[in-house]
Amino acid sequence: MALARYLIGKVLVHDIDSGRLSGRIVETEAYPAGDAAGHAFHGKTRRNRSLFLERGHAYVYFAYGSSFLLNVTSEASGVGAGALLRAIEPLEGLELMAGSCGSTPLADVGRGPGRLTKALQVDLRQDGLDLCAAGPLWLAATEQRTGTIGKSVRIGITRNVHRTWRFYERGNAHVSGPKKLRR
Repeated sequence: MALARYLIGKVLVHDIDSGRLSGRIVETEAYPAGDAAGHAFHGKTRRNRSLFLERGHAYVYFAYGSSFLLNVTSEASGVGAGALLRAIEPLEGLELMAGSCGSTPLADVGRGPGRLTKALQVDLRQDGLDLCAAGPLWLAATEQRTGTIGKSVRIGITRNVHRTWRFYERGNAHVSGPKKLRR
């Protein structure tokens, strides 16, 4: 849970051939070791093997038959756990993001984990990358001050639904989910 909270306010950067895409992380969810709602709960598989890398790696997977989702691994090598990146506030490459997101309003471009990866053009090619090392996809700090961090139950799960392991920047227009979970 510490990583999910820590990531609020950090910047996710994706350097692609046509330019730089970046967004400030404004919403995450924690999926700690042993969590029945987490992808690692039933052990390591071909699909989730990146989730078992040491902390700071990308775990990218295809969900709902339509979207890629991105987690940052949170534990020692061999322990499956991570933080789902749920929303970003777009910073760089807005024209490129708008092109990949169609006529979506700017506030919605990175709102939600599927839109986040679409805006930043993240897919299975980034699965397993070290986000703390030099490379095309990486995490950066920012001098922008992070607002008050709120927490709530996670969104869209059916197990361990009562856990307040979702973190978000209160009042940020780019945070996803129902209004009652954005205050």
